[in-house]
Amino acid sequence: MRIAVDAMGGDNAPGSIVQGAVRAAGDYNYSIILVGDESKIKKELKKYTTDSLPITILHTSEYIGERDSPSVAFRQKKNASVVLCARLIKEGKADAMVSAGNSGATMASALVTLRRLPGISRPAIASLLPTIKGSCVILDVGANVDCKPQNLMQFAVMGEIYVKHMMEKGKPTVGLLNLGKEENKGNELTASTYKLLKESKVNFIGNVEGNGIPKGKADVVVCDGFVGNVILKLTEGVGAAVMEWFKEDIGKKPTVKLVRLLIRKALAGVRKRINYDEYGGAPLLGINGVCIVCHGISNAKAIKNSIVVAAKFVEEKINDHIEKVIIQDYENG
Repeated sequence: MRIAVDAMGGDNAPGSIVQGAVRAAGDYNYSIILVGDESKIKKELKKYTTDSLPITILHTSEYIGERDSPSVAFRQKKNASVVLCARLIKEGKADAMVSAGNSGATMASALVTLRRLPGISRPAIASLLPTIKGSCVILDVGANVDCKPQNLMQFAVMGEIYVKHMMEKGKPTVGLLNLGKEENKGNELTASTYKLLKESKVNFIGNVEGNGIPKGKADVVVCDGFVGNVILKLTEGVGAAVMEWFKEDIGKKPTVKLVRLLIRKALAGVRKRINYDEYGGAPLLGINGVCIVCHGISNAKAIKNSIVVAAKFVEEKINDHIEKVIIQDYENG
């Protein structure tokens, strides 16, 4: 398994990126290609014992920062680290790519270089969110601000396939994010999409309200990228706020110190369930390749888990399943 990792992408690059890659190579023996400034990467690698690890470096001095315009930077920086990651896949030198850098540039690099899968009109970012029943996948969470019903229909198909094979659920349930459970709720987009999903072969259970996501009402929740990104950021913020409120409240009450000790393990479990690091990055579904988009603040653990996700995506042949279903079941009847 060969994973190209954008060593220069993210707020904590290249330190945390290299550390996460080293952990993945050590624990799973994945062949890691660190793409970026060779001198900076080697400086980080010296902190670890890597002589026996399958890690190589592809040097480039160019990278795309968070403040760079994705479209402009992609055109002007032909040898940026994230661009080279996508190129390695196209040339057959890597099986997947992982980047915590500029998400717009990551998507542009993957889409322009690798193209879409046959039959897919638009790719979508699928993010895993924790629920009281485990987790669910919500898509799109940022690749497409404006969508058509057919786009959401394809998101549902891709999401169902992803959950079925990656999370090993025999028949995932699919819900349409809406402001009410009733069929006639929502706007023109959701109303039209509802009809498509109802007549489709996906395991559609109807509309799911926002509060239904953490309740685990569906294994897959479909929406446009604008709404999905808001949901994602809100979830991250609320999770962090709840933990801070809890610690602050406990700190103000010395009499509950004993209670704090008793619930420490439970609190650690809650933190683990809502922690982004545990889930890693989000796949860009619908492209002719494997691209994992990571949060800009990803630490070493998040990078390692993202590499694991990328490897499993390849092993489970997710793209083959998507292509087969889209072409056979939805384009040909």
